[in-house]
Amino acid sequence: MRWAVAAVLLLSQGLWLPAMAQADFALLSQDEKMARRFPQPVRVGDLIGLPVLDDQDSTIGCVSDVVRTPDGRVKLIVPYRRWFAGESQPVAVPIETVVILGRHLNALEFPPASFDKAPTFVSTQATPIGRDEIIKIAIGRR
Repeated sequence: MRWAVAAVLLLSQGLWLPAMAQADFALLSQDEKMARRFPQPVRVGDLIGLPVLDDQDSTIGCVSDVVRTPDGRVKLIVPYRRWFAGESQPVAVPIETVVILGRHLNALEFPPASFDKAPTFVSTQATPIGRDEIIKIAIGRR
């Protein structure tokens, strides 16, 4: 009988604790989420041209530039075109919202709706980062 009670308690904690961890993760800031995703050094030039995928593995665009804003934030510039729209517009994607998975990036915290709402990036808003400079990017897994 004690064994059955102990098994039920362990099973309920096994189901409950991961759900609590996910709820806690959702409350974290973008910086804290990136820190938990084991950011690794990467050369800026290696990010240029990488495709950015959404959660359905559809290509949103490819990284055309990496810039630093006046407040020190790193942003990836991704040309984005809405369905059946004319020209693509450059969108600044915060580095904290993407993860690298091999030879592509996943926009985990920047869904396609955010691309739709994002303002067009103006190059006077930030300074380009040199291609040989090292920055940190979170790594992801499937």
